[in-house]
Amino acid sequence: MVKHIFVTGGVVSSLGKGLTSAAIGMMLERRGLKVSMQKLDPYINVDPGTMSPYQHGEVYVLDDGAETDLDLGHYERYTNARLDKHSNYTTGKIYSEVISRERRGDYLGSTVQVIPHITDAIKDAILKGVAPGVDVAITEIGGTVGDIESLPFIEAIRQFALERASSDVMFIHLTLLPYLRASGEMKTKPTQQSVGKLREIGIQPDVLVCRTEQPMSDDMARKISLFCNVRREAVIEERDVEFSIYEVPLMLVKAGLDKIISRRLHLPVDVEANFDDWRAMIADMRATTQVCEIAVVGKYIQLHDAYKSIYESLAHAGIANHTKVKIRKIRAEDYYEQGSILLEGVNGLLIPGGFGERGVEGKIRAIQLARETGLPFFGICLGMQCATIEYARNVVGLEGAHTEELDPRAAHPVIHVIPENAGVEQKGATMRLGKYLCELAEGSLARKLYGASSVYERHRHRFEYNNSYREQLERAGLVTSGRYADKNLVEIVELKNHPFFIGVQFHPEFKSKPLRPHPIFAGFVAAALAHARNGGRAGKPEHTVA
Repeated sequence: MVKHIFVTGGVVSSLGKGLTSAAIGMMLERRGLKVSMQKLDPYINVDPGTMSPYQHGEVYVLDDGAETDLDLGHYERYTNARLDKHSNYTTGKIYSEVISRERRGDYLGSTVQVIPHITDAIKDAILKGVAPGVDVAITEIGGTVGDIESLPFIEAIRQFALERASSDVMFIHLTLLPYLRASGEMKTKPTQQSVGKLREIGIQPDVLVCRTEQPMSDDMARKISLFCNVRREAVIEERDVEFSIYEVPLMLVKAGLDKIISRRLHLPVDVEANFDDWRAMIADMRATTQVCEIAVVGKYIQLHDAYKSIYESLAHAGIANHTKVKIRKIRAEDYYEQGSILLEGVNGLLIPGGFGERGVEGKIRAIQLARETGLPFFGICLGMQCATIEYARNVVGLEGAHTEELDPRAAHPVIHVIPENAGVEQKGATMRLGKYLCELAEGSLARKLYGASSVYERHRHRFEYNNSYREQLERAGLVTSGRYADKNLVEIVELKNHPFFIGVQFHPEFKSKPLRPHPIFAGFVAAALAHARNGGRAGKPEHTVA
């Protein structure tokens, strides 16, 4: 029988439920168990694919093309759980399915209501998220307990637990202990009220994970235990980490959370979670003194979560190269207005993906500087397209070269919409999404970095490199080093006579893990480190990590 853990949050949003859920999954995997990970989101959008990064952060894409919440990135970075379209459900997705069933007549004339029809659909979704052979299924409930939009999900998991043996389901509630600097004390009342809301609905949390800036005293933990009806040992402190988010699993193991879960769910309790490699990684990160600085020039630079996976992938690459990666965030519009002064002293330039016209010309100018000065460059999705446009304009001499996305009447549409996608008006889930095979050219930088002749990478884009210009661009020196052969689509471009210059149409940041950094990110940071050691001058990287 699969065991189920439901993770809820209270007091405020953005407490770190996704990170905590991922850490729990990792702890259980390190005890020899197989886990599945899932998030239920209360917003009405069918998926986050059409939402602004300013409101939602990045859209995280899975192998099967599902556009999901960024917390699923935490799940994949921390665990080996296999994620797919059933790993993320929203209110919109649930209601769409229920309404479709009603239109087909599946409810046999019944009045369709939140209870039982919506809650039954949520319970079905929970079961669909459990992969074959899983021992423990972890489901995170988005939003905050008490939010009106979260109520059907909270009610559904209450029913789910009622229908199963008590030893098969447990609830972990993440809450906040706010610290009032004026009075110099922490307050437990918000936690008490949050748990009270859960208990009113009929859910008694088994574990409280308390986010806090300051150490939680034993007296405070006992008070929370008494007022929230949770055993003292199950009141867990999760203090803000000073060094790295990758310390969170170690913090929770030290608090004994893995053992508490095992006892509560009648799992083997005499197994120790092995974190030797993880502890060694953290120790190495702390001991590292080398530093290189990467500039990320983007459209959504003000919001850290908009490029969350990219920043994490750079950190992973730093771990592989025994260096700290310092990130300089630059608004693309600012670069267009202020120019190269904003890149002074950096050791590498990364241009991330994105949509829309704002900031594109700034990105193109920044790429030109990297190409002309030997500054290591890495372009992702739109970043690769901007590199192609820059090369077409400034090297090949194609005046007016652009992308059809921004200029449908461009004189030279070096980036265009492929014919099968022309005329598609619906925005949601109409792009090239998910895993595609990329064949790597022999002798290319890409093939050297991957150490393979072909790889699978994840995509999220609507416009493509225009093959009508490929011969002209290649003749001028822009190498096509990666290709999706089935449709003859260009996936990777690079320059030979440059320390490191590569652009990819896919999103490699979705495949990187702390102990298994993505090879292109690892190679990019190696090149940036060589640039730093060379006093900011162009130089060949001493090594790359495959």
